[in-house]
Amino acid sequence: MSLNTEEFATYLTEFRHELHRFPELSSQEVETTRRIRQQLERYQIRILDLPLNTGLVAEVGPVEGPLFVIRSDIDALPIEEQAEVSYRSEHPGIMHACGHDFHSTAALGAAILLKRQEDQLPGPVRILFQAAEEIGVGAQDIIATGALDKAFAVVGIHNDPSLPAGTIGCKNGPLTAAVDRFAIRLQGVGSHAAKPEQSIDPIVIGSQLIASLQTIISRNIPSADNAVVSITQFHSGSAWNIIPDQAWLEGTVRSFSVEARQRIEQRFQQIILGFSSAFDLKIDLDWQAGPPSVINDPHWAAFALEQATKSGLIAREIDASPIGEDFAYYLHQTPGTFVMIGTGEKHPLHHPAFKINDQVLLPTARYLADFAIAALAAYRAK
Repeated sequence: MSLNTEEFATYLTEFRHELHRFPELSSQEVETTRRIRQQLERYQIRILDLPLNTGLVAEVGPVEGPLFVIRSDIDALPIEEQAEVSYRSEHPGIMHACGHDFHSTAALGAAILLKRQEDQLPGPVRILFQAAEEIGVGAQDIIATGALDKAFAVVGIHNDPSLPAGTIGCKNGPLTAAVDRFAIRLQGVGSHAAKPEQSIDPIVIGSQLIASLQTIISRNIPSADNAVVSITQFHSGSAWNIIPDQAWLEGTVRSFSVEARQRIEQRFQQIILGFSSAFDLKIDLDWQAGPPSVINDPHWAAFALEQATKSGLIAREIDASPIGEDFAYYLHQTPGTFVMIGTGEKHPLHHPAFKINDQVLLPTARYLADFAIAALAAYRAK
C-alpha cells in the first residue's frame, strides 16, 4: 500500500489514537500487541517468532548482515485520564500518560518507511515493541530471547513535553537515573495515648528515621552525583487515642553512579540497624532494585544529534533526568543511545491531563528510519 506524505501522517495519527483509546497495563498488552501485529502484517513486515507473552519484534531488510535495533514501548499507566481529547481512554483508570502509544506508532512508521526501501538495506533493522517498561521488566524479557545478541547498536526514544516540538535531545553518558524502591515496616509496641511510656512508638521513631534517611544525600553522597531519596508514603495508626504498634514507609531512590547507588543502600541498612538497636524494635527493609542508569555511548549520542540535524530537526544537548528507564538494560550489552523527542506540551509525563503533539509523529518516524539507514551505512563503511 502506497501513501503520500499527508495520507501517511493521517494514518499514523489515527493509529496512535486507536492505541490511546484502548490502553493496557504492563504485561497485559494483549490487544495492543494484536493491533500492532495487524498493521505490520498489512505492510508485509516480517515478525520474529519469539517467546514473548506480550509485545513483539519486527524486522526489515535482509536476514543476514549487520543488525541495527530500534526500541519502542507499548504499555500504559494506572491513571484516570483527564485530557480533553476526542480519543480519550475507554478503559477506566488506565491511560497512556507516558506517551508509549506515540513511541510505538513512531516505530511502526519507521518500519513502514524502511520497508519501502528494504532492498537497499545492507543489513536487517529490528524494531522492538516492548511490553512492561513501566514496571522495569520488559527489556530483560526481550534480551532473554536473544533478539539483540548480534546487534552492533540500539536506539530508543522517549517523548519529552518540556522540549520544543521538533527537537531531538540527547547527551553523552548518564541520561536517566537508576531506580530503586524501598518499603520499611516498623514493629513497635502499642499503648493508650495517655500512657506513651508503655509503648515503643513507631510514629515517633518512624518520623526520626525519615529525617535520618534524608541525611544520606546531604552528608554521604557528593553533590555532583545528584542522587535523591524520597519518602512517598507513611502509614500508621487507627484511632486518635491509641499509639499503634506498627508503621509502614515507602519511597524511591534515584542515582546516576554505581558508587552512589551502592552507598545509599548500604547507609539504609546501617541507619535502620542503628534505629532498631537504639529503640528496641524490629524494622524490616524491603529493597527492590530497579533498572540501572541509562548511560549513552559517546559515539552514538553524537550520532543521534548529528542525524537530527540531517533529518531537519533541532539538535540539543540536554541534562540528565531522574526518571527511570529499562532501556538501560539494552545498553549493558549493546552500544547505543536513548533519545528524547520534544513534543512541546503543557503537562509532564504521568500527568492525568498529559497529551501528545501528533504533528511530531511523522518527523519522529522519519528520524528513526534515517537513523537506521545512516547507522548501517556507517557500520558497513568501517
